[in-house]
Amino acid sequence: MTTGVLPAQALRRLIANGALSAAPAIREDQIQPASLDLRLGPVAYRVRASFLAGRGRKVADRLEEFTMHQVNLAGGAVLEKNCVYVIPLAEHLSLPRGITAVANAKSSSGRLDLLTRTITDGGIEFDRIPEGYTGPLYAEVCPRSFSVLVREGQRLNQIRFRHGQAVLSDAELAALHAREPLVTGEAVISEGLGFSVDLRPAQGTLVGYRAKPHAGVIDLDQIGHYPASDFWEELHTRDGRIILDPGAFYILVSREAVTIPPDYAAEMAPYLAMVGEFRVHYAGFFDPGFGHASAGGAGSRGVLEVRCHEAPFVLEHGQVVGRLVYERMAERPETLYGAGIASNYQGQGLKLAKQFRPG
Repeated sequence: MTTGVLPAQALRRLIANGALSAAPAIREDQIQPASLDLRLGPVAYRVRASFLAGRGRKVADRLEEFTMHQVNLAGGAVLEKNCVYVIPLAEHLSLPRGITAVANAKSSSGRLDLLTRTITDGGIEFDRIPEGYTGPLYAEVCPRSFSVLVREGQRLNQIRFRHGQAVLSDAELAALHAREPLVTGEAVISEGLGFSVDLRPAQGTLVGYRAKPHAGVIDLDQIGHYPASDFWEELHTRDGRIILDPGAFYILVSREAVTIPPDYAAEMAPYLAMVGEFRVHYAGFFDPGFGHASAGGAGSRGVLEVRCHEAPFVLEHGQVVGRLVYERMAERPETLYGAGIASNYQGQGLKLAKQFRPG
């Protein structure tokens, strides 16, 4: 097998040979160009604290230690703000040797400030699954800004599979950018492709949104339903900077429009882990074709989900806040992001989650 991220057609092969299974069976619309959407099971466990199973231990055994009560998701149930839940997922893995997996929140989960991480039996890290893992998957979900109504079968996170390691070095990334521009403007390449925050929009003064602290419940199935003003405060600036409030959650946008060519995938990562004043966290997967002309794109901005920590922090236009790490695909996907599939964020700019509408 070729080294790289596995595309949709390789995921179908994993399903066919039993390496990927589920009850109910995996649906075709779960398969994305370079990832698989994961579905919530019928029950959520409200737990006292976040946890990892630890070597040689099962999540089910740890749930017996930490569960406060169970929540039935079959008919829909509210996950309360600032509470931690562990939800068994419908999917099960039996990874072949040489295949590893990494999970991440889907874009809409991140934009709703739903902290969503994947845990496994024997796991010592969130969202990282070693080769040869055989066992169940669980989502740990903690709504940070809004309480949410969820149902069995909904998809809050996704999983990407790799054969070997195919991350591009800075030299390889620079060569790719020279052949096919990956970003508008100058490319800042250092352990990936750097991106910065846009606080001087081409039109108007709207630069982002801040979550309101006492908003109502969001039903995740309601698309384009909620007036944005009920949940978000607009952020305007004329001088290219804003001050982040400790504990507040913000939706901002990158200054650069980025492109993911068809033979590559990318993942967002922090630019400087030691910057303690704020954290840019995100749904981290960028699929092949994101922002690419072959998939109907002309470059797409990266939406930034920002939370400030200990002290108020001045964020200024053009400040580098994150990086995109590019990887080779093991083979070109049969379908690209935005090309004939339901891709909500192709060609995006500053954009809230799909549950909101202007107003």
